Amino acid sequence: MTEILKPGATIGILGGGQLGRMLSVAASRLGYRSHIYEPGAAPAGDVAYQVTNAPYEDEAALRAFAQSVDVVTYEFENVPTSALDLIESLRPIRPNRKTLAVSQDRLTEKDFLSSIGLKTAPYVAVESAEGMEAAIAAVGAPSILKTRRMGYDGKGQIRITEPGQRDWTGAPSVLEGFVDFSAEISVIVARGQDGQVSAFDPGLNVHREGILRTTTVPSGQPNGVLTDAVLIAARIVNALDYVGVMGVELFVTASGLIVNEVAPRVHNSGHWTQGGCAVDQFEQHIRAVAGLPLGDGSRYADVEMQNLIGDDVEQIPALLKQPRTQIHLYGKGEARPGRKMGHVNKVL
Repeated sequence: MTEILKPGATIGILGGGQLGRMLSVAASRLGYRSHIYEPGAAPAGDVAYQVTNAPYEDEAALRAFAQSVDVVTYEFENVPTSALDLIESLRPIRPNRKTLAVSQDRLTEKDFLSSIGLKTAPYVAVESAEGMEAAIAAVGAPSILKTRRMGYDGKGQIRITEPGQRDWTGAPSVLEGFVDFSAEISVIVARGQDGQVSAFDPGLNVHREGILRTTTVPSGQPNGVLTDAVLIAARIVNALDYVGVMGVELFVTASGLIVNEVAPRVHNSGHWTQGGCAVDQFEQHIRAVAGLPLGDGSRYADVEMQNLIGDDVEQIPALLKQPRTQIHLYGKGEARPGRKMGHVNKVL
């Protein structure tokens, strides 16, 4: 049964980074308040109605947060299970806990994807450094070793270039075999409480040093590839009984699409929708968790999204002079190497 939030209701958001910030803006446009829960610095606090700065282990703070909101969503999926248990006893969490359980563990995620008939890179669990020899024998080299939990933007990953390499992440991991791909694309897909599914056009992703640099639409891929990508994303959200926006990254290979990973939240590769669609990914997510009808995700412009990483923010004065350019800064202080400071949407 669809639960529709009335204007003036409060949406709780776990995580106060740039995604929480943009979710808060989208919520306000639809007449909702947002309450951020964030243990550390919270750029989202500049635009949110309320902020709680407290550890995820603070049961009193978690309880007060949950009781102050009508529904809870998240911009960051690695929230401790104990915190989620307490929150869920008081308020609904969307997307659901099943989705979090799948996405928080890379091995669980790949097992799930395989169970619903989707292709992934060859993979094997590696529990300790002592298991590396057998893992490399099974998967081969080159390959990539990734921690099963946590890790993003290239963190928690080690490239294995030769069979004798024994580097170790320091935590239970999964070794993924090499995929010979011609491109990486991602689908931003949404599913409502009523089961309605809507997807934005797949975008072409370019990474450097493990960090997304640009996403471009149209992606330049054949229509058949784009259709298959959307159908794969729809299969995933339906299998999870998902509510909200999800990012699905896929490799384009000669033998078809391979799912790289899923993110149960609004996604960096979906920022282009702010410049190319009447309803962007952030509003679409708020609509879904609030029980509203999903918006029309049709694209009305070609867009290149460029992340502003570290010192890239020095380009801002020049970017401000460019036509058909939309700038989003995240309100972060220090521009450190590898830190996402903002992004730019360029209408092509």
